[in-house]
Amino acid sequence: MPQIEIEPDLVFLIFLPPILFEAAWFTSWQDFHKWRKQIFSMAFGLVFLTSIVVAYLSSSIIPGLTVAMGFLLGGVNSPPDAVAATSVLKNMKIPKKITTILEGESLINDASSLIVFKFALAAVISGQFIFREAVTDFFTMAIGGVAVGIGAGLVFGKFLRLIPSNSNIDTVITLIVPYVMYVAAEHFHFSGVLAVVAGGLLMSYNSHCYLSHTSRIQTGNVWSVVIFLMNTIIFILIGLELPIVVGAMKDYTISEGIFYSVVIGGAIIFTRLAYSYAIVYVPRLLSKKVRQENPKTD
Repeated sequence: MPQIEIEPDLVFLIFLPPILFEAAWFTSWQDFHKWRKQIFSMAFGLVFLTSIVVAYLSSSIIPGLTVAMGFLLGGVNSPPDAVAATSVLKNMKIPKKITTILEGESLINDASSLIVFKFALAAVISGQFIFREAVTDFFTMAIGGVAVGIGAGLVFGKFLRLIPSNSNIDTVITLIVPYVMYVAAEHFHFSGVLAVVAGGLLMSYNSHCYLSHTSRIQTGNVWSVVIFLMNTIIFILIGLELPIVVGAMKDYTISEGIFYSVVIGGAIIFTRLAYSYAIVYVPRLLSKKVRQENPKTD
């Protein structure tokens, strides 16, 4: 098999916008809004906590790895994949609430993990990390990204209302939209991920206003095929890059790499389980109001 080295920025640009837009498009806005507190708690709080756990654990067990590099590793490994969550859950008989929360979390947690990754990479390169600047940049990137996504969604929605179109033209436009949202947000140094998610949710919610039933059916079918192909291609490319990654492990053996992976992977799973139980039961223990409003926990 050929050994392929992937350019990360190119992967983000080609694959990330449509995958996120498709996930946002087919997300139930009503369910997302209903469980928004749990979703945002998992997507941001859990990702940040997992990154911290991975950073300090990895720096303590891997020789030569600094805490900043550990945060870089945590940013990569902390968010569950949106496609993986949907694929695993669709064949399981579990409460709709859990499915909605996990799918909603996986929809936006890429934004928080990419932000952790960005600041960790800057700390590794510059050798310093200023917390106040990081917090300010975080909110700027998040708010700016959402604003760009909503603005682009409104513009394209108006555009689709005005132009004389058919189902083919409508489908092509929906394929272009996520790239415009992502590139526009990144151009202004905002979160392209949140821009695509916010814009996708907005356009999906209002799709009946500017897409006919024929266009919605065709668009859904085309997007299903496109996303299936994209996920297939990207995971094949990642697999083909594995020999290059292994070959670059000059300071560590394969057995050491497997050991570190098992330990850190186990810590990530344990952190997720502990956090999931904590956000359910801790508020009930601390607040009488919560116990009265929810006498039973689903």
